[in-house]
Amino acid sequence: MEQRKGVVTFGGGPVTLNGKEIKVGDKAPEFTAIKNDLSPYNLSEDLGNIIVISVVPSIDTGVCELQTINFNQEASKLDGVKMLTISCDLPFAQGRFCAAKGIDNLITLSDHRDLDFGLKYGFVIDELRLLSRGVVVIDKDGTVKYVEYVKEVTTEPDYVKALEAVKSL
Repeated sequence: MEQRKGVVTFGGGPVTLNGKEIKVGDKAPEFTAIKNDLSPYNLSEDLGNIIVISVVPSIDTGVCELQTINFNQEASKLDGVKMLTISCDLPFAQGRFCAAKGIDNLITLSDHRDLDFGLKYGFVIDELRLLSRGVVVIDKDGTVKYVEYVKEVTTEPDYVKALEAVKSL
């Protein structure tokens, strides 16, 4: 698998991202993750909709919480858009977080078992076995229309640019 050392930083130091870097215009790779009820999720379930994938290292951290809450609020305003948040957290922790924070407009997914999403989309931080922070927007036909790999993992993504990409579709 392709490694991209130093592409992003975590707390100021470079980390190694593992996996294939996704670019605008690429066909979105199929991936499997785990839903909160422990059933499998496949990207193909939501093709035909605009899909926003919010990628976070851990839902239990402050910046990841802000990112998830922000996209949950935006999801309530967007018709025909499937909003996903994916991390390596266990589905139980994701479910508890969503219940505690009133997250009900997006789907949380766990990539903890196989890192299938992380490796196919280039978000795995090798040193931590976590996903890096970012956003991927996929159109109804399964083509990647926007990608952000946040350069410093402890900062929030560019919500405005991601949402502009969604609204342009």
